[in-house]
Amino acid sequence: MRSTPPVPTRRLRRVEYECLVERGLFEPDDRIELIDGLLVVREPQSAPHLVALQRTFGGGWNVRPAGPVALDEDSEPEPDLAVVPGDPRDYVGGHPARPALVVEVSLTRLDFDREYKASLYARAAIVDYWIVNLVDRVVEVRRRPITSDAAPYGWTYEAMTMLGPDASVTPLAAPFASILVADLLP
Repeated sequence: MRSTPPVPTRRLRRVEYECLVERGLFEPDDRIELIDGLLVVREPQSAPHLVALQRTFGGGWNVRPAGPVALDEDSEPEPDLAVVPGDPRDYVGGHPARPALVVEVSLTRLDFDREYKASLYARAAIVDYWIVNLVDRVVEVRRRPITSDAAPYGWTYEAMTMLGPDASVTPLAAPFASILVADLLP
């Protein structure tokens, strides 16, 4: 299922990548993330809208902006937002592995976030994946990971809903809450 570039490459395991980060090989400004063993340049960060999500989830949840998520041995993406249980101190010893919600804010890498990131998050059993699509000014909500031979990493989402600025969305991990899509868009 892995797509390989037409030139020789060496894939990294997550532990190798983390060692390189700890040794200072990469700077915070380098904008890279580990996707299925490959170093990928991240899209520049736009201003994430944390307030709506933090208010929705409240205590017992940590809304992390642009932080690494340890999905598996080959991937440590840095979504624009990840909502994880607990508080920041719970992750001093390592990055969270099972976010309740992952959000990518997408402008120039919309196709990558729809195809590759969606397949990666589905493979990791992330049940709630949202793309804040700045091109079309909608939020794309993806749920119910399923296997798919056509997806880059063998997984995709069975359900995808596009919501405009006047709509609202309810996170699966906060079923009694509602967020206006307009609050997630700049």
